Amino acid sequence: MEEILRMIVEGIVSDKEKISIEKEEKEDTVSFKVKVAKEDMGRVIGKNGKIANSIRSIIKAIGTKEKKNVVIGFEEL
Repeated sequence: MEEILRMIVEGIVSDKEKISIEKEEKEDTVSFKVKVAKEDMGRVIGKNGKIANSIRSIIKAIGTKEKKNVVIGFEEL
């Protein structure tokens, strides 16, 4: 799941070296904190949050298959 998330974010941002993904697991929940460069934040969020919501939908679908709840937060470095 984390590898797919990283691959998606790398395809969107311009500064791939400044991507940081923190993963935290609790029982049946997996939380990801995705950090990107300040100038890439708009690209990751998208207009009205559409890109961020699409990323969440894809990763949540993978989590459902693994019977896990998924939470993704986006922050700038």
